[in-house]
This record gives sequence, structure tokens and C-alpha cells, in this order.
Amino acid sequence: MTDLQNYTVFAVFAGVILAIAFNVIDMTLAAMLGASILFLVGILTQQDVLNSFKFSEGMLSLLFGGMVVARTLVPTGIFEHVGTRFLMATRGSGKRFLLMLVAMVAPICAFLPNATTVILLAPIIIRVSLALKVDFVGPMVLTAIVSNSAGLLTLVGDPATFIVGSSIGMTFGQYLRQVSLGGLLSVLIVIPLLPKVMPGVWNARCELPPDLRPQPLARPGLCIAELAVLGLMIAMFVFGEALPSRVTPASVAIIGASFALLVIHVAKVEPLEKVLKDVDWKTLIFFTCMFWLVEVFTKTGIVRALSQQLYAGFGGQLLVVALMMLVGIALASSVLANTPVVATSIVLIKGYLVAAELVPEHALGPTFTAWPQATLPVFIAMMFGATLGGNSTLIGAAANVVSAGICAANGKRVTFVTFLRYGVPITLVQLTVSALYVLVLFYRI
Repeated sequence: MTDLQNYTVFAVFAGVILAIAFNVIDMTLAAMLGASILFLVGILTQQDVLNSFKFSEGMLSLLFGGMVVARTLVPTGIFEHVGTRFLMATRGSGKRFLLMLVAMVAPICAFLPNATTVILLAPIIIRVSLALKVDFVGPMVLTAIVSNSAGLLTLVGDPATFIVGSSIGMTFGQYLRQVSLGGLLSVLIVIPLLPKVMPGVWNARCELPPDLRPQPLARPGLCIAELAVLGLMIAMFVFGEALPSRVTPASVAIIGASFALLVIHVAKVEPLEKVLKDVDWKTLIFFTCMFWLVEVFTKTGIVRALSQQLYAGFGGQLLVVALMMLVGIALASSVLANTPVVATSIVLIKGYLVAAELVPEHALGPTFTAWPQATLPVFIAMMFGATLGGNSTLIGAAANVVSAGICAANGKRVTFVTFLRYGVPITLVQLTVSALYVLVLFYRI
């Protein structure tokens, strides 16, 4: 690429990021306009689009599959039923409410898209908050933060973890053994912080109506069938790659979505067109366009130059590089979408490892999986930084934006500063714990 093309790519990429960060225009429109400009000037080519799908197809499949399965559960009435039972279980205690919220959100977001989970659980959270006579902004923000953090529990829990893991050939089982404990610690460390960051909710007490009873499921048969599909998905996430056919997590998501839609079709509950219409296509389009932009950005040579500078500055000190990546990616992910940030960072780190002669030149390709054990903590640090960094600000993660939008729709506006008050202290503690976890990983290798 010529210098003029490099400058054009950098200007377009920076313009898209700034437009999103400062909410100048809708983020999906910003990404589409950026891609369109690069198409028009001939920099973004059809081959670039095809190359981008080497990284994006897995994540997009996971998002789509999770959205479909979650949506097919809506007509069963399970969310209303669970909401009432959840309220009864709190016994009118704000402390129990927050603890149970963490316990409910974390396992769900280990397998389903975070933003989708926030959308589905929001009616439950808001209903319980109103019944307990507390401001629902805090619990909704907590829901977003826990959903993002719980993405570290499994390889498929967050787009960033899946992108990093799949780029180095990490299996679902390997992730459980090497990363999940750190993800669990990131979730659990939130609990002792709750009395400090949300004292009003934590100390709340309220008498519940004595006749409070959960409504029966609207369609119990459908609910059982759809939960069976979800259970099958989870089982295949865990064991699929051990099968002779090596079913990948992305394939599992598509299989699960297909079976979930088949159940809806056989039950004739609602048209499939309506179910698919409710899929968050806007988010899927945004991620697709951002991957195109990142693919072109990597062609400029800027990332490769940064790789060389990283090696020149720190040599083979992998621990220092890992901690730098954890903090650096966390800062970038607090104001940018973590998916393109981590996709670009993967190219940066792979280039650094090649420069350090820890892996051969062909490690820059998408099929290389023979990564030395000593390099794995660097990639794991990237997962923590990308996933947890988004917890600090309102625009740091899709779940945060969705949570704020739901609050606004229910009469409570969440400002940037309001979210910072909850997000920053939690994120700082989470990143500290993650840094210690990465340090332990280095000493264990």
C-alpha cells in the first residue's frame, strides 16, 4: 500500500472510532460508512472481505446462535415465571437481591451473548428493583458488568475470548483448564465490592405481598423442548471438539439455533420470520464492518511496525509484555468496541513473537497452532484486558449500552459519569486480580 493509502486507512479508521466514542452517529452507521469509503477508493477489496471472515465467522455464528436460542425462549413465559420466583427468593432483602443477581447472570452469560442476556433479564431485574423500592440503575449496571465478566468463564462466553482462543487453536477444554478460574475470580471479586459501590440497594429492606405467587409457564412443553436444546448446546460446547467430527463452538451455535427454530416451527407458536426479525442484526452488521476495517488496517504495516518497537523495547520479557497488553487493551476497550481492539492486538502480538524468534514467520497465518507454552499467558492477558476493560465506561461494551438504553426507556437516564461511579472501582480491582492470575500462570509454566 502507498503512503497515501495508509494515511487514508488511518484517517477513516480513526474517524469511525471517534464517531462511536463521542456518539456522533449510530455506531453501526459509522462502521458502514467507514467501510463504504474504503470500498469507494479501492482500498477495501473483495479479498479483504473474505480474509476478514477467517476471524469473524466464528464470533458472528456464536452471536447469531445465542440470540436465536434466547429469543425462542420468550414465548414460553419462563422469564416472567423466574422473575416472580426471584423476587420471592429475595425475601425483601436488597443484599440477597444483589447476590442472587450475580449468581443468576454469571452462568447464563458463560454461554449466551452478554447484550442478549441483559435484554432478556432486564424485565426481571427492573420488576424486582421496583418491588424492593430501590433505584434499578445500579442493579442494571451490575447486570451488564457481571455479564461482561462472566464472558471469561468459557471460550464462547465473550467475542474477545473466542477470537483470541480460536486464533491460537485453544480448545474449549483447554480454556476451562487454563483461563476459567481467572474468569471465576473476576466475577467473585465483584461481591465484596457491592456494599461500597451500591450501598442503597445492599441495605434495602422491604415487605413483600403475602399472596405473591409465580404465574404458571405459558407453554411448559415448549419450555422443556427449548431448554433441552440449550442443554444440548452446552454439552456440545464442552465435548464437541472431542468428537471424531470435531464440532467447533461456532458450529454448535448454528446447530443449536437450527434446532431451536425447528421446535418453534413444529409447535406453530409464532412465525419463524418474527423470531428472526427480533435477532439483533444491527450488532451483527456492526461487527462485520469493523472486521473489514481491521483487516485493511493490518495491511498498512502500522501494526507490524508496532510489533518491532515492542520487541526493541522489551526484548523477550514475556511477563512484562503480557501485563502491558492487559492494561493497554483494557484502556482501549473502555472507549472502543473490544472485538476490533483484540483482533488488531492479536496481529500485534503475533508479530512481536515472530520478531522475538519465539515462533516462525508462518505463525502470522491463521492456521498456526504450535504456540510455545511460555507465550500462552500473553494471549490470556489479552483476554482479560479486552473483556474486563469494557466494564469501566458506558460505551465500553455492548451490554453496557443496552443496559443504559433499557434504563432510559423505563424513565431513568444513565449518564457517562454515573456508569463510571460503578464501573471504574470494580474494573480496577478485577484487573488487579487478573494481573496476579497471569503472574501465577507464568510461574506455573
